[in-house]
Amino acid sequence: MSELKYKRVLLKISGESFCKAGGFGIDGEQLESVADKIIQAHKLGVQIAVVVGGGNFLRGQTFSKKSHIPRHTADYMGMLATVINACALQETLEMAGQPTRVLSAIEVSAICEPFIRRKAIKHLEDGRVAILAGGTGNPFFSTDTCAALRASELDANLIIKATKVDGVYDDDPNKNPNAKLFDKISYHDVLSKNLRVMDQSAISLCSENNIPIIVLNIFQKGNIIKALMGEKIGTLVS
Repeated sequence: MSELKYKRVLLKISGESFCKAGGFGIDGEQLESVADKIIQAHKLGVQIAVVVGGGNFLRGQTFSKKSHIPRHTADYMGMLATVINACALQETLEMAGQPTRVLSAIEVSAICEPFIRRKAIKHLEDGRVAILAGGTGNPFFSTDTCAALRASELDANLIIKATKVDGVYDDDPNKNPNAKLFDKISYHDVLSKNLRVMDQSAISLCSENNIPIIVLNIFQKGNIIKALMGEKIGTLVS
């Protein structure tokens, strides 16, 4: 087997990856599928931190617009949703024999540790998967921005944004069958073309800290391993 290109990666998983397409909550089969892909990647010897979204339960910004709940409160509710996903993923990984810790940016002391940079790095170095919950701990920031922030803090070599599409397109591939898939694209072009890869603040942070992003389809078998080996897969943002 060829050599690992990346030694420490941050895997960003959307909440929608935990349920069936168009579904809600957590689906056992989907959860086990995600956990299995993380375990297979970890077996290669790579250190893995995971940032989980919470959109399978609640998106703060969307919920705030559809209700009378103010944005800051709705965002904290979304952060709690990520803690639910993180705990579910932790238990599933550990049942399969993979040591895991959940570290949260908001304090939920009964079920997870607080996020402390040195502690997270120690878990990674000791062979544990570190699941980072609670977003940044602040309202008005997405879990994409959290992924960029944590990758910067933990000196990650790569962010893998795991999605349900094959990479970054110039248009929505679900609406436009002629949408073009990019093999690679610069941070600047993502921002100038207003492509919905990650939030602009997340892209800017990755650009400043020179952290490449690979956007790929998590449900295609072997995609994460191909990315870790430096094979051409999905879209590289650098």
